[in-house]
Parts: sequence; structure tokens; C-alpha cells
Amino acid sequence: RMSAPVPMPRWADLVLLPAVCLLVALMVAAAVVAMVGQSPTEVISALVQGAFGTLRGLSYTLYYATTFIFTGLAVAVAFHGGLFNIGGEGQAVMGGLGTGLAALYLSASLPAWAMLPVMLLAGMLFGMLWASVPAYLQAYRGSHVVITTIMFNFIASSLLVYLLVNHLRAKGNMSIESAPFADSAKLPGMQQALAWLGVEWPASPLNLSLVLALLACVGVYLFLWRSRAGYRLRAVGSSPGAAEYAGIQSKPQTLIALAVSGALAGMVGMNEVAGVSGRLLLEFVSGAGFTGIAVALMGRNHPVGIVLSSILFGALFQGGAEVAFEVKGFSRDMVVMLQGFIVLFSGAMVYAIAPLVARALSGVMGWMPRGNVQAGAGGSHG
Repeated sequence: RMSAPVPMPRWADLVLLPAVCLLVALMVAAAVVAMVGQSPTEVISALVQGAFGTLRGLSYTLYYATTFIFTGLAVAVAFHGGLFNIGGEGQAVMGGLGTGLAALYLSASLPAWAMLPVMLLAGMLFGMLWASVPAYLQAYRGSHVVITTIMFNFIASSLLVYLLVNHLRAKGNMSIESAPFADSAKLPGMQQALAWLGVEWPASPLNLSLVLALLACVGVYLFLWRSRAGYRLRAVGSSPGAAEYAGIQSKPQTLIALAVSGALAGMVGMNEVAGVSGRLLLEFVSGAGFTGIAVALMGRNHPVGIVLSSILFGALFQGGAEVAFEVKGFSRDMVVMLQGFIVLFSGAMVYAIAPLVARALSGVMGWMPRGNVQAGAGGSHG
């Protein structure tokens, strides 16, 4: 279960606290950059320019952000159910496998208008089923979901390697990847989609799964804060004992939380497999499941916050690559360091920063904490 929250106004929890955490992370990172003999101003300028300065850079930023939205939402839904799902990586792998299998076996005979929804549903189903096993073990056998989801990450990766090497690899191909999908299984890129509307857009991996990610955000919001099922899930996540007393059984809610979480992570396959590679290959997730944990924490487990933090991490990935190329002596490892500081201060250090922000607010605005308004837990906010 999660740590005790710090009382704070809702707007401060959703906006001010993440901004302060980001600012502290950037200040510490800038100090380290200066210590190794680099100019913090030059590095930050190159990062921002690489991520947002051109349409092509923006496209890559949004492409990375799309995957992070899926995995961030997956973490957030489980969090609101009182669970810490660290299995987003494995669930995304299995979702991509389901997406790829549907494409390999059906794309030659189905048109795109039928094939793409089938691929989406197959990916969600595979991710859901993969997450349901740790959910069952947690709810009915007492296993800890953190341990089982971590283990299932390794099992999913090993299963994908086995299937690609022994069963799905194209004949005569030395690369460990499947045969290309038929055209009906290719999700249109953003350049192609905007061309239909008469808008010119540079070529990039960005594709229409960005629209799916935004729709998923809307769906998660409506589920968690505008439905009875979401209310029951959040009630169990906030206080299992009180929920049980009110007649809400916690075990089914555990299954629902992780099933929905796994389905969201499984949607990663639409971005990476259907939208970019057009075939099933290894390492298409590349740590996005773990990045989703930081995205959800920084976004306060709210869909709007997750979109914003996903764009931030997308900018770090895209802009960081540009910095490593443009700034002499600035290596890719230093970019990883910057990402690490943001993860540290938006996740592990948020409970140390939140009381300071709350005290500062009380001093500046004369605000006094109320028992019914909370922060630091990432939110039971609607």
C-alpha cells in the first residue's frame, strides 16, 4: 500500500508539485553538468531545440510520448486500485505479440478497416490476460503483485525470443524478426494521415496511435471518475477495509485493476509494431514499461498529468539524442543521468518535497491543510 499523503490543495497537487519537482531535478542536473565542465544553458537549449524546435523533432517527441501514455495509464489505473504494477514492460511485450500474431495470420485476408481493430483488440487481450495471472495470485493466493509482475516481465521477454527464433522468424532471414505484415496491418503514419487533410508533415515514426493514446486517456478518466466501477476500484485502493465494510469486495477489484492496466499496456503494440516496424521484432518496448512508472508518478496518476509528463519524457528521449550529437563532449550517459534525476525527484523524493511545498503555500497564501484534500498519493482527483 502507498505512503500517507500530504494535505495540499488539489490544484497544487496536480500542477505546482510536479512543476517544483521538475525544477529541482533540472537544477541538480544543471549543477552536475557544470561540474563536468559543460554549459547547462547550452545543454538545455540544445535539448529543447531538438525536441520542439522543428516539426520533425516534435514528431519524434510525440512518437515517444505515445508509448509512454499507454504505459503511464497502465501504472495509474493499477495505482488507483491500490496496486503497484511494475509489469508494464512484460504486458506491453505480450500486447505487441498479440498485435503481431493477428497481423501475421489475418492481414493477408482482411481489409485495413477490419484488420486494425482486430490487431488493437488482440494486443489489449494479450496484455490483459498476462496481467490477470499476477492479479489472481495477489487476490486469491497472497502473492505480492510487485514480485510477480517483475517476474512476468522476464517470462514475457523470454517467450517472445523463443517464438521469434523458433516459430515466427521469416524463412531465410538471419535477423530475429517476423515477415513483414500485409499493407492492411500498417497503421497510417501522421504524415500520411495529415496529407489526406492537405497538411504537409515531415516523415517520422509518429502515427495515428497518438489518437488512440488520447482516446485512452479520455476512457481512463471516464472509467475512474465517472463510473460506478471506477468508484469501486478507487474505494478499494484508498481503503480496502472501509470498502469491504461498504459491501465492495476487494478481490474482484484487484482483478479488474490489473486487467485494465494490462490492456492499456498492451496497446503499445499498435504504436511500435503496427505503426512503425510493420513486423514483429525484439526489443520494441525498450524499457517503456519502466518509464511509464515515472510518467505516472510525475503525472500524479491523472490522465492529463500523464499526457504532460509523457511529452516531457518524450522530449528527454528525442532532445537528449540531439544533445549527445550537437554538444561536444556531452555523452548519451549524461542524458540518462538527466532522466534519472527527473525520475528521482518526481517519484522517490516527492514525499520529501511535498511537505515543503505545503508549508510554503500556507505561509504565502495563509492556507491551512484540510483533512479532506490530499496530495502526494497521486490522486483521488477527478
